[in-house]
Amino acid sequence: MRVTQSMLTGNMLRNLSQSYERMGKYQDQLATGKRINRPSDDPVVAMKGMEYRTNLTEVEQFKRNLSEVYNWMDNSDAALDEAGQALHRIRELTVQASNGTYEDGQRSAIAKEISQIRDHLIDIANTKVAGKYIFNGNNTTEAPVTGDGAIAATANDNPVEIEVSKGIKVRTNITPGNVFSQGLFTDLKDLVEKLENGASEDEISAYLSNLDTHMDNNTAERAELGARYNRVEMISDRVAEQEVIASRILSDNEDADMERVITDLKTQESIHRAALAAGARIIQPTLMDFLR
Repeated sequence: MRVTQSMLTGNMLRNLSQSYERMGKYQDQLATGKRINRPSDDPVVAMKGMEYRTNLTEVEQFKRNLSEVYNWMDNSDAALDEAGQALHRIRELTVQASNGTYEDGQRSAIAKEISQIRDHLIDIANTKVAGKYIFNGNNTTEAPVTGDGAIAATANDNPVEIEVSKGIKVRTNITPGNVFSQGLFTDLKDLVEKLENGASEDEISAYLSNLDTHMDNNTAERAELGARYNRVEMISDRVAEQEVIASRILSDNEDADMERVITDLKTQESIHRAALAAGARIIQPTLMDFLR
């Protein structure tokens, strides 16, 4: 086979072009920190990367969902605690009012305080977090209790569930009817009227058992919420571990080994210089240069 000058020159230029391409690849890896920058670089790595990235995105979404769950539960627990303190204060006042030594003026003052606490309980029942009423079941756009203490027609005890892990949903709200019931606000209204109208000690004392029931309901609902909160904390720890694992797997699949890339780039630079030197020898003066 006859080898011509043009063939040697063509081979040299093709080899130099490939050398530039390899150096460009290594420089891209150094600049981006990734082994591949387009699917054609390595289709297998690209396909796995899509799967791993989807998994990581799901875990990150679960973390955001858990933040929303904590927001609901923390605010619910704080509201129940405040409601429990309010009921405890009402019971103390009721015990005082049932004492035969209290005069009508003192009972009237107690009635006014209980009335104010009742209004405060209505405010607690209408607690709003991030624009949502958290004590109205899944109807989060409307207040569950009216200003006069009547349960709204739109009120419900339906659960609000949020997915916190693959296929796992957790109820974030309480059952409001167990705590902020119509019976609670009716009992308090009747108690205030009894105090204002000079009811007997026995009539006042009769409300103590009802108040104890309302306090027990509040405590039981708060305990149930606490049990779910503990479960959410365990799920949160698990999701955090899943995020670390998913991030590591994605990194192992896509991230470049920077030390190796630098070494490969240096090696390729040396090869490229040698190719340029060889090319300079290939392009020697021809007969045409002497015939000018």
